[in-house]
Amino acid sequence: MAQEIRVRFAPSPTGPFHIGGARSALFNWLLARKLGGKMVLRIEDTDRKRSTPESEENIKAALKWLGMDWDEGVDVGGPYGPYHQMERLAIYKKYTDQLLAEGKAYYCYCTPEELEEERQALLKEGKMPRYMGKCRHLTAEQRAQYEAEGRKPSIRLKVPADEKIVVHDLVRGDVEFDSNGIGDFVIVKSDGIPTYNYAVVIDDYLMHITHVIRAEEHLSNTPRQLLVYEALGFEKPVFGHISLILGPDHTKMSKRHGATSVDAYRRKGYIPEGLDNFLALLGWAPSGEKEIFTMEEAIREFSLEHVAKNPAIFDFKKLDWINGQHIRRMTPEAFFDLAKPFMVEAGCMTGDETGERLEWLRKVIATAQTQVDYGAQIPEKVAFYFTDEFEFESEEAAAVLHEETVPLVLRSLKAELEALPVLDRDGVKACFKKVQKGNKLKGQQVYMPVRVALTGSQHGPELAEMIPLMGLERVERRVAKSLTRAGITL
Repeated sequence: MAQEIRVRFAPSPTGPFHIGGARSALFNWLLARKLGGKMVLRIEDTDRKRSTPESEENIKAALKWLGMDWDEGVDVGGPYGPYHQMERLAIYKKYTDQLLAEGKAYYCYCTPEELEEERQALLKEGKMPRYMGKCRHLTAEQRAQYEAEGRKPSIRLKVPADEKIVVHDLVRGDVEFDSNGIGDFVIVKSDGIPTYNYAVVIDDYLMHITHVIRAEEHLSNTPRQLLVYEALGFEKPVFGHISLILGPDHTKMSKRHGATSVDAYRRKGYIPEGLDNFLALLGWAPSGEKEIFTMEEAIREFSLEHVAKNPAIFDFKKLDWINGQHIRRMTPEAFFDLAKPFMVEAGCMTGDETGERLEWLRKVIATAQTQVDYGAQIPEKVAFYFTDEFEFESEEAAAVLHEETVPLVLRSLKAELEALPVLDRDGVKACFKKVQKGNKLKGQQVYMPVRVALTGSQHGPELAEMIPLMGLERVERRVAKSLTRAGITL
């Protein structure tokens, strides 16, 4: 029987959930779902100074919002818990005691000052800074002396000399490291808390993780982890290190490029379907040229063979385009729900509307669905429905009203609209066609001046939708105001 695929996502709850973490979680989730495996969510909270319950909640909420569930781990339990590292200290101690008893690890009493002095000396000699093994062969008397001085020891793993450590990486192929460049490294700090490179090995082994899929920045940690696997006699998982995410200027993604947390994108009104789609394309290419897909489609297509080695560029324009495409696919109800908090914040609605006002608002908001890339843009796109005070967006827009045919168009359209028994979309469309055909004009000669006269802009929702929502009286008032501003009389 084939081995069950088990992956994990193991974030540290030390701040808002980063977009890079979301990409790593997504690749793990896609692999698990594609291969019928299990996804484990483990919280690596050994950084006691920076770890907070709020950050953990932020991570879990972001994953749920993105549509990524987990089969085992925090909140849902499972057979290999606990799933918080700080609840697993007794487990780590058992293995630490084993390594000490077997002579594979030792107590180190070096102070931070001594370690820094050693580091600087190596740098001066042009050598790679590493621990040179000062405490490796301490006698019982020396240990007693250090303890009498009140020194609290850390515990280091003995690193073998002159060994080639090879990481067999699913994305990068074989990557070789020299053990001589590593030095004996700390596995348990002086406060009894295990280091990342130590705890992660024990957790992954005991949780039966088969595939470790994570960011490229962890590749340099992997030889240390392989040494721990070796020392403990544990079977190793398969590793895959996915590319870094760079900003548009090809430097590491940071706040100076724009929002970096999932929550920041949620607050701006990006939708999970759009963000998932974009994140999937950061370092992975589906077959063919299709760029817009659902999570279900991504699951069917996903494979680590199509994950690129090269850094992924975070293209904000592409994110907006992809998210906009998914917004176009939303139901009117879902789009209204997306718009509502932004409309309330902008003062365009209270959120308590009922009856005719609510129906009108639904129709107004619906006109923006083809025009926006994320929710925060919606109030701006419909602002002209809520005030009759507006300016021409540019000199080019104002110039449209000075074209020779404008008076004829506006007079003809006014007459046609006033003759309509019902002011609705189909009726308004028919009026525009009549004016165009009757006066032998191009479409742009008819539509553009009306749009500018109504909104001050050359772009916006379909006029046949806009005019019924404004009402004839208001339309005529706005047109008259624009003409006066432009110094035109009909």
